[in-house]
Amino acid sequence: MMKTMLMVALAASTMTLTAMAQDKALYKRLFGSSTALIPATADPASGKALFDQISDPATAPIKFTYGGRLYRALKGLEIVSDERTPNGSGGWTRIVRVKVDETLQVRLECFYNGQWGETEYVVYFSNPSKVKSALLKDVTNAEIAFAGENPVLRGILGDHGEHYSAYEQDLMKGDKHFLTNSGRATHHVFPYFDLVHGDGGTLIAIGWAGTWEAFFGHKEYGTLFRAKACLRISLNLLPGEEIRMGRIVLLPYVGRDKYGFGAMNLWRAWFRACNMPRANAAGDPIEPFSTVFFAYDTGLPNSDGSISERFFTWKPTLDKLVAEQMLADFRWFDAGWYCDPAGNTVEKDWWGTVGCWEVDREKWPDATLRESNDACRKVGMKAYCWFEPERVTHVDDLVKNFDYKREWAVPNPNFRRNILNNIGNDECRKWTFGRIVKVLEESGFDLYREDNNSNPEPCWLVLDKAECDKYGCDRWGVNEIKCICGHYQLWDEIIAYCASKGKCTFIDSCASGGGRNDIESLRRAVPFLRSDADRAKTPLRLSMTTTFCRWIPMHGASTKETENELKPSEGAGSNVYVARASYLPIYHMSEAYVHNPKLDWDLARRNFAEWKSVRHLLVRDFYPLTPWHYETEDDYWAVFAYDVPERGESILLAFRQLNASKERFIAKLPFVDADSAYEVVDADTNEKRSLTGVVLREGLEIVLPEPKSSKLFRITRHPARMPN
Repeated sequence: MMKTMLMVALAASTMTLTAMAQDKALYKRLFGSSTALIPATADPASGKALFDQISDPATAPIKFTYGGRLYRALKGLEIVSDERTPNGSGGWTRIVRVKVDETLQVRLECFYNGQWGETEYVVYFSNPSKVKSALLKDVTNAEIAFAGENPVLRGILGDHGEHYSAYEQDLMKGDKHFLTNSGRATHHVFPYFDLVHGDGGTLIAIGWAGTWEAFFGHKEYGTLFRAKACLRISLNLLPGEEIRMGRIVLLPYVGRDKYGFGAMNLWRAWFRACNMPRANAAGDPIEPFSTVFFAYDTGLPNSDGSISERFFTWKPTLDKLVAEQMLADFRWFDAGWYCDPAGNTVEKDWWGTVGCWEVDREKWPDATLRESNDACRKVGMKAYCWFEPERVTHVDDLVKNFDYKREWAVPNPNFRRNILNNIGNDECRKWTFGRIVKVLEESGFDLYREDNNSNPEPCWLVLDKAECDKYGCDRWGVNEIKCICGHYQLWDEIIAYCASKGKCTFIDSCASGGGRNDIESLRRAVPFLRSDADRAKTPLRLSMTTTFCRWIPMHGASTKETENELKPSEGAGSNVYVARASYLPIYHMSEAYVHNPKLDWDLARRNFAEWKSVRHLLVRDFYPLTPWHYETEDDYWAVFAYDVPERGESILLAFRQLNASKERFIAKLPFVDADSAYEVVDADTNEKRSLTGVVLREGLEIVLPEPKSSKLFRITRHPARMPN
């Protein structure tokens, strides 16, 4: 198990959550007061014991009300089946089905990863009978008490408005609870938590792409964690119907690390090994990669996305990239490539013209879009394409021209232009899948990019109300479940299609930026761009790196610094400072290549080459050596290190921001071996120094005389240890 790391202070932020549940009546309704508890310790050796307790019907950490009766765990219920099988992780999978009555069964699927000590589970409710069930409501996905003194909760908030702000809560001084009910799971709050308790802790994640709630509080019996996914469940199950709840992931660790780096890097390593999708049908891991965006280089007005791209704009850009030896791994083709559902070309309003997923033949006549992608592939670049399958516009035209069924379009009572495409309906999902695959196949795209630019929860309630009226019983929450599960299924089907065609078997996840980064979604997808806001200011980019990297190892940001998100770089382009601030596993090149005659290609090549030389380190152990800061705070240094311990290879990135008054910073490196010798190379001057691990632990002095400047140090451990 990873040893505890002591580190330079990461300041704890004790801010008020904008999405916090403030209403006491709501809190009581969501959580109630009755508790079925599982004590959990911070010892990874207890991971198996935790699995045994969670998978045991008598102690399963779930709670629900059915037929007016409160059920805590599944104790005393008839066991219909109990399957326990070894799995490839050196652990066990246990699936238990219990009978509540003739109209309700509960299935508990638990998985234990013996290599990592991680446990996860999902709960299903089904009605095997030919009549509707009694009322099921108030389902609590997790209710676990963690043993150990001095509990502290660490984590980050979500994207919109919060920009992945850090928090740290001493639970002895107060509870912490989180609520999101928009239907986009990781806007404002973030369902990943580091609960420190006793001599270690437990890393926790909630896997659900819809509404969810979480609570952490200190009680006399320990630290209580409660969670709900799909908050509005109050329904009668129809004959033959089954619903699933959100996934709960638990990863214990040892060592009470003041700054959380041991736990963080355990999580990052587990996430890469066990949670990320695969690159291709052969099962290869996803390695760091680069993308290039052509839409800033068309010479035409570009309102956003790729709406300005045409059959005649791409070739000059590609030819220039080839000539300048600046080819990326992927061409990014974004919103605006389609006609509206009436068949009209779209000049500006990419947002208000979605749904038919038909290539705009005025912009891309005949097979010209395919030809552009084939040309990219010929020089080594794959291509990926933007879709937004959960929203439609121009419903009458979709019905008239594309065999769309009107009942699939669900109006939003709060915003009439936001019309939900109901992929929770099997027929609608299959239609949507067909439209997407048609474009991927005909236009030769290698990877699927998805966005979601509306909050679906009001539309789910419209569907629920219609079902309540239709069936004469409660159906609240059922359409959130249908749409979330339908979305997971759509992604699985797209990945299966891509696997069969030799395409990429992972998805680019976007939902107005970082709105769909729950752990269940990220078993299928990667957030190529962690936030829409991260396309302009470097202080925000550095701030987000401090926090987001703790939880999601594979992601990217823009590589430009501009006044607004939609503007390309001007003049020479991104300097070394901006480029280094953008060094993440996914490197997005965002320049005007042909239409900016002042672009410094030597500088661009230098930045790209340096990123390539360090990219393999950017998914490994991560150490933010300076406190998290708000995006508006540019009077701080920001310093990060990445380390590959088995190779003895590290880098240190240091940034003196614009208004940072001090020109010196002492970076203490806790990951070095005190008994080893190291070579430290300044990437700018190539100056080499031989230093001991003891010296590097005490601190490497970094001097940056000028504000808004940076340093990169390459650090290599010598094979031989220092003499005694």
